[in-house]
Amino acid sequence: EDPSLERQFKGHRDAVTSVDFSRAKKQLVSGSMDSCLMIWSMKPQMRAFRFMGHKDAVLCVQFSPSGHLVASGSRDKTVRLWIPSVKGESTVFKAHTATVRSVHFSSDGQSLVTASDDKTIKVWTVHRQKFLFSLNQHINWVRCARFSPDGRLIVSSSDDKTVKLWDKTSRECIHSFCEHGGFVNHVDFHPSGNCIAAGGTDSTVKLWDVRMNRLLQHYQGNSVVNSLSFHPSGNYLVTASSDSTLKILDLLEGRLLYTLHGHQGPATCVAFSRDGDLFASGGSDEQVMVWKTNFDADYGDVVKPQKYSSSVDGTHGTGSEMDCGIHHKKTKTQDSSRTQEQQEEENSLASTLEHIMGQLDVLTQTVSILEQRLTLTEDKLKECLENQQKIIQNKT
Repeated sequence: EDPSLERQFKGHRDAVTSVDFSRAKKQLVSGSMDSCLMIWSMKPQMRAFRFMGHKDAVLCVQFSPSGHLVASGSRDKTVRLWIPSVKGESTVFKAHTATVRSVHFSSDGQSLVTASDDKTIKVWTVHRQKFLFSLNQHINWVRCARFSPDGRLIVSSSDDKTVKLWDKTSRECIHSFCEHGGFVNHVDFHPSGNCIAAGGTDSTVKLWDVRMNRLLQHYQGNSVVNSLSFHPSGNYLVTASSDSTLKILDLLEGRLLYTLHGHQGPATCVAFSRDGDLFASGGSDEQVMVWKTNFDADYGDVVKPQKYSSSVDGTHGTGSEMDCGIHHKKTKTQDSSRTQEQQEEENSLASTLEHIMGQLDVLTQTVSILEQRLTLTEDKLKECLENQQKIIQNKT
């Protein structure tokens, strides 16, 4: 079956810039040039929430891994953390001195990496809401920054035409990939963590192995690539382009699988859901679209990355061994050493832990909102006292 358009969400008043699904696929968040975030419910007839707080265009949004927080970055130079509930309260992170183009949570939900036109990448702690450190080697705007799945590396892409790989612990730039012929709009890690994909204004998508730092695949398109997202199985990649299309690349075969037409005008952003069943796209036409993936009904058994080699020819003859977690479909084999019960116990333990982490996220956020309110109240009190003092002085 081919991918099919499932739903369309209308409500933004300007171009949509960014989309992301919550973990359980219950909600979808979008950011827009209209300075708002919208949270859409995937359940029919449920209303959407509009979050206002940024003073200028919202350029990036992302749900935390637990789904209890949403991060956003804006042209107003700030990053905000929101509780995606009716009230839509948020706290503000300030350290960038220019437009913030990208926000991304680490997979444990503890850190946040942001990228900005001030040419820096910044890392923050989510719970203490503190700025930790900057990475500065790009010599132009930084469009995108992402943590690796294990959180040890950061990859960034920039208008200086490079993609840089950073070690989070040593804060050093380990490698610069300079093969792009234009601004690099978007970059992300393959689910295995072993390779990265980047796309930009030279209309190409390039995949590199980050262990050998060599080019694995190269896809030549005919329009600017604004955004890309890996399918959780690691076997497919979806891109959003300025020619209004979404393209699905089959990384095993090294070829273009589908071209989807839905948006009127440039497609600006695209993202797979955490299980890969759906993907969402946004465009300059102010619309958010949700698509059913359909194209690989039996990818369920390959979602856990395993090492398989398969020789892949990119469309430009960069033939290579694709052994970075991209692998052929395999039949389900029963792992005899593990009983069903053990598996279930582990799963329930994992989900309990995740729930606790989520609650922690919300508590931290609530506490910091209360702190902000207290500070405001203190400031007001101080003002009142000072005014009283002045009145008394004037009288005497």
